[in-house]
Amino acid sequence: MRHVCLTLCIATPTNVPVDALPILSLRAEDESGSFGVRQGHADLVALLTPTVVRWTAADGTPGFCAVDGGVLTVSLGTRIDIACRDAVRGDDLARLEETVYATRAARLDATRRAHVDAVRLHARTVRQIVRYLSSSPPSEAGYDPAAPEVTR
Repeated sequence: MRHVCLTLCIATPTNVPVDALPILSLRAEDESGSFGVRQGHADLVALLTPTVVRWTAADGTPGFCAVDGGVLTVSLGTRIDIACRDAVRGDDLARLEETVYATRAARLDATRRAHVDAVRLHARTVRQIVRYLSSSPPSEAGYDPAAPEVTR
């Protein structure tokens, strides 16, 4: 029996973890719960919650992609597109979970470091401004009113 396939594409602003993959079926979740899509499904737009999108590839192998929310569209009953902020693809759920946790930890660490760097830069800027504003005017002994004023 020949199965007619759907085409799956999952895209983020920075990469495309799944591009034109032939699949037989897909499962995802939105606010109302879990739902499935097969070839011939009516056109659909769904706002996904953070979830693991699961599919069966045309060769029967399972596939998984953790998405951080996003918009799923089904077009003409043959194409599924998911646009999301972040996505991590995996072939095994256990390894995907580890990868997602590691990716989130690395991103959180980078965000914290960026915040610390911004606070340090702000503190240095404030110290420099305070130093500039608190410096004393030129001494009266060497003051020449005809000389051009020096700005700092």
